[in-house]
Amino acid sequence: MPEGAPLIYRVQKHAARRLHYDFRLEFGVLKSWAVTRGPSLVAGERRLAVEVEDHGLDYADYEGVIAPGSYGAGVVLLWDRGTWEPDGAAGTALAAGSLAFTLHGEKLSGRWRLTRMKLRPRERHVSWLLIKSHDEAARRPGEPDILEERPLSVVTGRTVEDIAAAAA
Repeated sequence: MPEGAPLIYRVQKHAARRLHYDFRLEFGVLKSWAVTRGPSLVAGERRLAVEVEDHGLDYADYEGVIAPGSYGAGVVLLWDRGTWEPDGAAGTALAAGSLAFTLHGEKLSGRWRLTRMKLRPRERHVSWLLIKSHDEAARRPGEPDILEERPLSVVTGRTVEDIAAAAA
C-alpha cells in the first residue's frame, strides 16, 4: 500500500448460489468478505462476514455476469465504492482480529469494525463480524435499511435483474 495514497473499498452485490454482498478493502489486493445479509447502517448491529478469496485490484470495478462453472458464478453489481482509512496499522490490526476503520463511500460512511470470530471445528472459512459504530452516519433500529433504500449500481444505475437480462 503506497504511503499516504487513499485506499479503495468496494461492495459488490453478488447473486451467486445465494445472494450476498462482497465487502472488499484494499491491502495491496482486495481483502474480501462475503456479508450474507449485507452491511447495515444500524449502530452496533452485527453482520456475519465470511472471509473469502482475495481479488486483484483490477476486479474493484467489475460489474457483470460470471459464467456458470466459474468461481463465483452469477451476477455482480457494484453496489458501493469509495475509500477507507484504517485506525493505525491495518495489517497488524487485521492479523490481531480487530480492524477499526472509516469509510468514505457513496452509500456507506463513518466508522466500522471487522472482528474475527473464534474458528469452530470443521469450518473451512474464517468468520468475522462487520459492525457499524455509533457515529453521525449511523442509523437507529427501525430506520430505513440502506440495502432496500438504495439497491442500484453506483456505476450504471441498474439492478441485478437488469445486468442479468443485458447478458442474456
